[in-house]
Parts: sequence; structure tokens; C-alpha cells
Amino acid sequence: MILPRLQDFAGQWRMSRVITDHRARTTGQFDGMAAFTPDDGGLAYLEVGTLCLPGQPPFHAERRYLWRQRESAIDVHFDDGRFFHSVDPAHPTACHWCDPDTYDVIYSFASWPEWSSTWDVAGPRKAYKMITSYSPTDPGGR
Repeated sequence: MILPRLQDFAGQWRMSRVITDHRARTTGQFDGMAAFTPDDGGLAYLEVGTLCLPGQPPFHAERRYLWRQRESAIDVHFDDGRFFHSVDPAHPTACHWCDPDTYDVIYSFASWPEWSSTWDVAGPRKAYKMITSYSPTDPGGR
């Protein structure tokens, strides 16, 4: 299995996300693109696409993060610089505590350059699973 390093993510990715809300018993879908572009500290992550949630018209959604290489791990920060989580591709699990909710993630790189993240979010305010699949727009370039 290939274990990616930060620079291996650079470029454009197609992405698809399924969001299962355990409390509402509903499922949402996000489809779009993610771009990892070089910045001063590593890579800036931007995803843009369309989010479809039950009972609402589809709408534009986006999110941004900063990805940074630290030894064998990749640190992920919110776009304002606050730390979010760290993942080592050899041990691809992480946790983020956002009082009072817990965000657990498992990354899968077994089919690199296709990869995924699965977030399980639990707490008094939230209970959902979010599975995001990524595939390169130019698989020959990776």
C-alpha cells in the first residue's frame, strides 16, 4: 500500500460525500471538487460543490483547511490557523473534541490515489456519519 505524503495530495480531486444524520434519520449528499494548492506552509485545501439535504433545495457549499507536513504526520488546521487534527497515513485515525461533541475520523489510503475519510460525530448536539470519497481528476499524473 502506498502511504501518501502531503505533496501527493496537490492538485484537483473529484469528491462525493454522504452525510447520514442518525437523529433525524435522513441522508444528505455533497458532490463537488477539492483542490490542494501550495501555500507558504504546505497546502491550502478548498472544496466546492452542491449540497443536497432532505426538504431543502440544493445549495452551494464550500469549506477550507490548511494541511501541513509534520514528520510522518499531516496536521490539518482550520482556515483561520486553529489546529483541527493530525493524521499519520500509516495510522490513519484521529479525533477532534469540539465541546461537547467528539469528531472521530478514519482515513483510507488502501486504493491510492483514490482515498476516503469517514467521520463519526457524536455528542449531545450532533450524531452523524460523513463518508467522503476522493478520486484524482488526472489519475495518470499521480
